[in-house]
Amino acid sequence: MLPKTMKKWFGRPDDERIFKKSGAFLLFMLRGFYGAIIIGCSLIAFRYFSENEYIEKAYFEWVHAIDPVQKKNLYERYQGLLAGADQRPGYVAFGAVILIGLLVLTTDVLVQNKQITTLSAIYFGLLLGLALGYILSNALAPFLFEWDTSVDPIVAQRQLYFRQGVTLFLTVICCYVTISTLLQTKDEFRFIIPYVEFSRQVKGGRPLVLDTSVIIDGRIADICETRFIDTKLIVPRFVLQELQSVADSSDKLKRNRGRRGLDMLKRMQNNTKVELQIHEANLPELRDIHKVDERLVEMAKALGARVVTNDYNLNKIAQLQGVEVINLNELANSLKSVALPGEGMTVRLVKPGDQLGQGVGYLEDGTMVVVEQGKSAIGHDVVITVTSVLQTPAGRMIFGRMETRPPSTGIHPT
Repeated sequence: MLPKTMKKWFGRPDDERIFKKSGAFLLFMLRGFYGAIIIGCSLIAFRYFSENEYIEKAYFEWVHAIDPVQKKNLYERYQGLLAGADQRPGYVAFGAVILIGLLVLTTDVLVQNKQITTLSAIYFGLLLGLALGYILSNALAPFLFEWDTSVDPIVAQRQLYFRQGVTLFLTVICCYVTISTLLQTKDEFRFIIPYVEFSRQVKGGRPLVLDTSVIIDGRIADICETRFIDTKLIVPRFVLQELQSVADSSDKLKRNRGRRGLDMLKRMQNNTKVELQIHEANLPELRDIHKVDERLVEMAKALGARVVTNDYNLNKIAQLQGVEVINLNELANSLKSVALPGEGMTVRLVKPGDQLGQGVGYLEDGTMVVVEQGKSAIGHDVVITVTSVLQTPAGRMIFGRMETRPPSTGIHPT
């Protein structure tokens, strides 16, 4: 019950697998520590703005008093000053710190497509956050802090506490933002140096970017069931939007194709044998590109991925731009039965061929078989000997001749 509740509050509500990853637990712990520190900062702010230097001085004298009678008198004086102090600024400061902390946390929770992960992201995020917090607090020091030249130790101590509190608050904010950002954008993270860019190194196999045609086709979902694919599948947000527009089409055929594509996508998302990511595709390379095919190719190039498609034109465009393509039609053709000349096989003839006397049948995998002088055997299973095999862009064709005649039907011409 507790993991489901934590997932509901701090994770994506529609994906059970996300919370099971170790990175999700790290992000949950980060948010818990962040919330605790924000509460502590708010209490410090409340105390600081509720007490003035007179109250602070009375507290200091009471704590350091030695004589019991004097200590009692100083305590009563401190309580009297504390009771008469205006605590409204303290409540305002407390609420402001809590509100800012909740705003940052809520913004992070509402941002979807989180990919939480590695210790290195936390390490670099922490270093960057500490550096940004230090730089930001020093940059804002002339505007936030008024240094008193008096030698009163109470005033100097209060000023020091205030500066340390603001520095701590800014550092916590910077650390949280940098760590959370690196955890969620590790796939697009790059080290950028002026005029030099170190491209992202892909861990494991290169990811596969799916286009609309291959999702609607549905065979990719069957391939995922076989554990043949062990790399991440990426579906860009604009491909999902195209599927939704097709599913909402007024044309019945297009509407059915779009709904089939969405069903296949949901099936792959629920498949624990493969990792599927809906990518927001908010890369700088895609800002000025609006066509889906061009965006798909540029996105694959930016991510170092391969494109999976059934579209012949997209196949050629991607190859011309140096992007590797996996065509499911070519994959299916390569997995069809191999027939060598001289081998025998059984096939059922279903229709006449283009040439005189030919009969045409199909194997279970869809391979077309053309049989010489097989027109008279249409509707029957015949044993043939393979004479030749022809490979075409549409698939493989097998040519053969009959070895036996079909059984007699008992009807003879008169």
